[in-house]
Amino acid sequence: MTTSAPHAPSPADREIVNERLIQAPRERVFQAFTNPHVLARWWGPKGFTNTFEECDVRPGGSWRFTMHGPQGMDLRNHNVFLEVQAPERIVIQHLQPVHDFTLTVTLAEQGKATRLTWRMRFATAEEHERMKDFIHGANEQNLDRLEAQLI
Repeated sequence: MTTSAPHAPSPADREIVNERLIQAPRERVFQAFTNPHVLARWWGPKGFTNTFEECDVRPGGSWRFTMHGPQGMDLRNHNVFLEVQAPERIVIQHLQPVHDFTLTVTLAEQGKATRLTWRMRFATAEEHERMKDFIHGANEQNLDRLEAQLI
């Protein structure tokens, strides 16, 4: 009798990836992620606003804020910046117990534009499966708001 090892989840079983070519220099896009005053203006899906309590953009720095939804809901968030490599990479660990994920944003120069890759890796394949349909569209709205901020 032979047994096989259980199927180990691949990154694709846990990841949601959005990509966008943004018509702005990489340094300017990076600044939109790392300047708390700018970040608060565009972060979140369409219709959301933010109140930042803390935004310490450095490795190990805490980011606490409340997203205010268009229907009056308040969503508390706590994140930690794991990596901040100017102007090419930001890694954020979401600590809120509702969703357990790591967000990696990479910025690559493409002429005068920036190729942004937004990669969310969930802790489990089950959490990914539960959230993937909603999150992919919400990420696109978030990137729409970022682009509008940069115009």
